[in-house]
Amino acid sequence: MSDAIRTHREGAILEVTLDRPKANAINPKTSWLMGETFKAFRDDPDLRVAVLKTAGDKFFCAGMDLKARAEGETADGGWGIGGFGGVQELRGLNKPVIACVNGMAVGGGFELALACDLIYASDHSSFALPEIRAGTLADAASVRLPKRMPYHIAMELLFTGRWMDVAEAHRWGLVNEVLLKEKLEARVWEVARLLANGPPLVFAAIKETARVSEALSFQDAMNRLTRRQLATVDVLYGSEDSLEGARAFAEKRSPVWKGR
Repeated sequence: MSDAIRTHREGAILEVTLDRPKANAINPKTSWLMGETFKAFRDDPDLRVAVLKTAGDKFFCAGMDLKARAEGETADGGWGIGGFGGVQELRGLNKPVIACVNGMAVGGGFELALACDLIYASDHSSFALPEIRAGTLADAASVRLPKRMPYHIAMELLFTGRWMDVAEAHRWGLVNEVLLKEKLEARVWEVARLLANGPPLVFAAIKETARVSEALSFQDAMNRLTRRQLATVDVLYGSEDSLEGARAFAEKRSPVWKGR
């Protein structure tokens, strides 16, 4: 891809590495590249899971590249097809994305992790939303964070910009697991391989259902599901994989998912 974005493919898994020393901050060009990378992942039927990681040990991601902005680089052309970092606003991304957080996730870097479906972090990681100190809005975090943790704690983080260590993040359920740095990537790949062997049509239905139902009442969401008004749910219920799951259960064997 580029010096800033590297990819590694293993079977149905795509690993995407952001490498922009010293803090893995994201400028518009890098964000566009990340968007194109995740778009290609979304549209490749042979890929089922993505892992998002960054290089280095100090920073997972420092968010927006303020140095580049100060030097005159602007995002007037937008942040690319997926919004900031390529995954924030990428429509139809109905495949699991795992964040492998090692180091400080700051501002947009924290938001980047929040945009993923699972977050595994090293034991020296930490999180902060310092936008308030610069008089600006942590926009994606203001939308997502109050839905992911107790409202009053989310507001405290947004209002004060204070640091939250990984133990606290785990306590509030923002992080799936906290691991020693040397064990982090192995665990992430273990989970990625597990998901890669799972039913892709079910994953897609889960992600679309979760996304759409955020704006609906429980009954309205259930009505849309039972009437097969969500595209991924309709595909799932009429799929070969749906029959395969029932057959495998009856025959007491492991199912073979084909994604169709």
